[in-house]
Amino acid sequence: MKAAIVGIAGPALAAAERDIFAAHPPAGVILFARNVVDPAQLRALTGELRAVLPENAVLMVDQEGGRVARLRPPHWHGHPPSGALGALFARDAAAGLRAAWLTGALIGLDCAASGFDVACAPVLDRAVPGAHSVIGDRAFAADGCTIARLGRALADGLLAAGVQPVAKHVPGHGRAGADSHLELPVVRDADLEADLVPFALLADLPWAMTAHILYPVWDAEHPATLSPHILSAIVRGRIGFRGLIVSDDLAMKALAGAPADLGRAALAAGCDIALHCTGEAEATAALLAAVPRVTPSAAARLRAARTQAALRRRRLDADALAAERNALLPVA
Repeated sequence: MKAAIVGIAGPALAAAERDIFAAHPPAGVILFARNVVDPAQLRALTGELRAVLPENAVLMVDQEGGRVARLRPPHWHGHPPSGALGALFARDAAAGLRAAWLTGALIGLDCAASGFDVACAPVLDRAVPGAHSVIGDRAFAADGCTIARLGRALADGLLAAGVQPVAKHVPGHGRAGADSHLELPVVRDADLEADLVPFALLADLPWAMTAHILYPVWDAEHPATLSPHILSAIVRGRIGFRGLIVSDDLAMKALAGAPADLGRAALAAGCDIALHCTGEAEATAALLAAVPRVTPSAAARLRAARTQAALRRRRLDADALAAERNALLPVA
């Protein structure tokens, strides 16, 4: 099983994609809005993917709530952005934490029913005044401890639904003055300790996703995704994260280079899994052919993540949870 999670092009698995996965089985597939039509179609697609992927491969979806949601009404629940949960917390801490847990549980129930086992949430980046809006209301708050409390609640809700959460975007995207989808942000601040707080407090989560950001105080040449020093000394060291490190999408314009080269570089730097989301068949095939197999340590982390979600899963009533959450924080 290759150390990469990749996208596919459309709402059904193409013959060429099936051939690519047979030749170089990936560690998982991530789906986007282009892959989603309705519940019946999505269940058929995830079932087909399960049939062709390795037994231990994951199916991942970017489902934070707010503007980052691939599963949307009318077929799935709508969810508030993290910033709305943070605003509720500021007014009533208990209500904010409960709404965050309910939101995580509802996201998790929709994901699990659709065949996913990993949801890319919660966002643990700080809300920083004057920073680029790419994070914006995706952040819970400015204070690291508040972010950690709300992020923990949302992650616990996901786990209660049997879905593995992903902490985003380590070691912190909140200060960025640019959108890493479009260019490489450079964060020149010398003191970044506040950004690490929520990640350190949630270092036990099963997954973390990297930030495509250059932090000269730590590494003047490599963005975090490609930096051995940042991934080792900061993410594994100072933050203490022991779960799976997955890169953010290697096709984002913050990074320059061929997908295969970037995949190898991310893994060599310390990522466990390289993520490439375009679904473009030629790039996907080249990446999967180039990257190594999942390492024994990454395989152990994959098993631990599955086990954590399985042990935390409980029976939940989606209608009751939605009614409670919407009473606390109605979703437009």
